[in-house]
Amino acid sequence: MIGNFIYLLMIKFFVIINVDNFVHNKRRIIMDVMRIGDKVLSRKKLYTIIDKALNLRAEGLSQQEVANVMGLDRPFISKLEKLGEVRKGRKIGVVAFPIENKLELEQYLKKEGVDFMLLMTDEERWSFVKEKQGIELFNDVMEIIARLRSCDVIIVIGSNYRIKLCEVLVDKEVIGIEIGKSPIEGNKLIDIQVIQNVFSTLNA
Repeated sequence: MIGNFIYLLMIKFFVIINVDNFVHNKRRIIMDVMRIGDKVLSRKKLYTIIDKALNLRAEGLSQQEVANVMGLDRPFISKLEKLGEVRKGRKIGVVAFPIENKLELEQYLKKEGVDFMLLMTDEERWSFVKEKQGIELFNDVMEIIARLRSCDVIIVIGSNYRIKLCEVLVDKEVIGIEIGKSPIEGNKLIDIQVIQNVFSTLNA
C-alpha cells in the first residue's frame, strides 16, 4: 500500500512538472510572436536579423555591403547603429589591477562601451601567473599586448612601474592612474569619479 502511494505521488509530481514546463514554453512562444494591426511579427526573427547585420559590420563590411548581403536598405543599417550607439571616438582599452571594487568598475566601463578591459583583483593576478605554464603564460601575455595595441587609447590603473611598462610595450597613448608604488600589496579601492573624469575628457 505504501509503495503504491509513493508511486502515485511520484507520477503526480512529474505530471505537475511537465504541465508547468508546457505552460512556460507556451508563454515563451506567445511572447516571441506579436500582432501589430494585420501583421504577425516574430521578435526572434527581428533579433536574428539585427544580430547578423551588426556582426557583419563588426567584421569590417561597409553599411552598403551589409545591406546588399542581407537584402536591406543602407539607411536602415545606419539608423540601427545610431539607435544602439553608446559613444563615438577612439578605441579604448583599460587595464586595472589589483582592485577591490572590480565589479563596480567593470559595470561602469561596459556602460562606456570600452573596447577591451583587463581587470583583476590581487588574488586573480597571482592566480593568472601561478596557474599557467611557461608557453601558455607567454601566449596569453602576447595576446593581451596585441589586443591593447589595437586600441587607440589605453587607461592603465596600477602601480607606477606597470604604467611605465605599458607605455613601452604598446607604443600607444597611455593614460596612467597611479594607485600605489610598485610592488603593490593587496587590493586598492578605485575612485569611480576619477575614471568618469577621464572619460569625460576623452568623449569631449
